[in-house]
Amino acid sequence: MTDHTIAEEQDLDGLGNFLTQIPNILWERRWWIVLPTLVGLIAAVAAILAIKPVYQSTALMLVQSRQLPAEVTGDWGGEVIDRRIARIREQVISRPDLISLIEKHGLYSDQRHSEPLSDVIESMRKSITLAPSVVNRSAGRLDEQTIAFHLGFEYAEPIAAQAVAQDLMDRILKLDAAGNVEQATNTVQFLSEQATSLEGRIREVQDQIAQVTTSNGQILSESGVAMMSGSPGSYDVQIAALQRDNANLIIQKNAAESSDTRDPAVRAAEAGLAAARARYAETHPDVVLAKQALEKARELAASNKSKLPLSTIDQQIAFNNSQIERLNAAKARDLASLNAQLAAQSRAPLVRQEISALQNKLAGLNDQYQNVQTRLTTARAGVKAEDEQMAERLSVVEPPIVPDEPYWPNRLLIVALGLGGGLGLGLVLALGLELLLSPIRGPHAIVAITGQQPLGMIPVIVPGEADQRSRHARIFGNLSPFTRLKMGG
Repeated sequence: MTDHTIAEEQDLDGLGNFLTQIPNILWERRWWIVLPTLVGLIAAVAAILAIKPVYQSTALMLVQSRQLPAEVTGDWGGEVIDRRIARIREQVISRPDLISLIEKHGLYSDQRHSEPLSDVIESMRKSITLAPSVVNRSAGRLDEQTIAFHLGFEYAEPIAAQAVAQDLMDRILKLDAAGNVEQATNTVQFLSEQATSLEGRIREVQDQIAQVTTSNGQILSESGVAMMSGSPGSYDVQIAALQRDNANLIIQKNAAESSDTRDPAVRAAEAGLAAARARYAETHPDVVLAKQALEKARELAASNKSKLPLSTIDQQIAFNNSQIERLNAAKARDLASLNAQLAAQSRAPLVRQEISALQNKLAGLNDQYQNVQTRLTTARAGVKAEDEQMAERLSVVEPPIVPDEPYWPNRLLIVALGLGGGLGLGLVLALGLELLLSPIRGPHAIVAITGQQPLGMIPVIVPGEADQRSRHARIFGNLSPFTRLKMGG
């Protein structure tokens, strides 16, 4: 067997020997345990007498469910109960509210003389408790689990604690009711403004559609170029016919105006004069007679010319010219209309697309308006339910009462802590002293010191201790008594 194995066995034997000696060690050093325990007990009693008692007045508030189904009042944005209580708590523990409670009930009179007001208010905040008391674990949603809240206030005087807790409870109930009504009213006001805004936008879109339809009615109508009453070709035919009539009339007029040179009598007289001149001199009687006959023929032709209807021809020509101007104007108008219709037809797809976009926008606004109207109706029902206390609200299950016993200190706990602390300190001192002094309590200690096995052990029996040790042996078992060891030769 190696030295390392022997050393390990010796260490194990020494540990086992130490464990078997613990009862003797505790008994021998019992005063190191008893005295700290007594000190801890005395300190606990002194703490109980020195600590000023604190009373707590509590109230239990139940979250009353709505008495109407959600289909009637609708989910108009009611705040989750946990967040609503957290918001109410911040209002309750605000500085003005706490100062008013301190002044009303005369709280913390000693601290107000020795500490700043901010520290007093912070102490009062720490004394107020508002937390969930009962939670419904089977609720389907997390925001519906809390069904009750616990309100508490701690103070050195029980009557003042109950009065402050009562005021806090009334304040919480008032804030909860006012907050719900205010939120519901604000929701109705917001939805009403939104509905009014949507109505204005709907009217604007309707006016835009009407304006586009009115300004582009010809484009949107089913009639096209083929539905025109006339065409440029028909105007040209009529104008050409009138122009031909005028040409004929002008020819007739010119012929009538030149009829004195073309009259048969004039031509005959001219022919007789030419024949006479061919035979005779100018002074011959036949030539003179021929000249006179020509003059008379011309006079007769002139008189016949004045009798021709030339004014009627001029009137007909003027009428034909006016008809030509009218037809040209109508032709220009029809051409302009045709060009406008062609341009309009080229813009027709864009106009229809614009109208379609406006109609889609109008449909979306109408859907939004209907949705807002539905929500507005349910929100008004929610306001009505709040006014008649039929919606979700807080109700008092257990009002605050004057506490009979102090909330703090916990006497049993302090005594238990004092005894436990003293006993633990005593055990630590006893075992620490044992490890520090390391007395010889068996052959293993001698082996550890000298490295040699003892030859034997001689017991030292003190008179009067035999009965006591026998009693210890019966209690603790066959344990080695405290002996002085003597090494053999």
